[in-house]
Amino acid sequence: METRYRISELAKLAKCQVVTVRYYEKEGLLPGPGRSEGNYRLYEQKHVERLLFIRRCRSLDMTLEEIRSLLQLREQPADGCRAVNELLEEHIGHVAERIRELQSLESELRSLLCLCGENRKAADCGILKELVKVEAGVERTRARRTHLKGVHRTEGKPAV
Repeated sequence: METRYRISELAKLAKCQVVTVRYYEKEGLLPGPGRSEGNYRLYEQKHVERLLFIRRCRSLDMTLEEIRSLLQLREQPADGCRAVNELLEEHIGHVAERIRELQSLESELRSLLCLCGENRKAADCGILKELVKVEAGVERTRARRTHLKGVHRTEGKPAV
């Protein structure tokens, strides 16, 4: 008989929280488990493997849609993997764009840091003075950067 796991055991095996397991179930990435006589969720080894796959993809900053696509491709083991390569190449493009954005952010922050390299009164701080001046450009900056993991969200869905 195959080992079955309660949700807390599954979460522990995947090094995540129970709420994460429930979220992936709700999103349709993790199939629902069977139930015990006491109505406890009972997960199988296939759930452990799938959850670990999802967690690995998330650690690579993939969106839920990208993961969903990979899971569908994974369920077609006889098919070629061209679509997997294409998805990964597209994701690399998103990562490269994010790196450029972060390098720009670093440059901007270093420029600010050069404005006040010594201990002064806050009223005389060059950084604070510049931030006040730049305040009008905040919306422009936000539109340019997302400052969140999962920068390439699908329309209307948060990255998780």
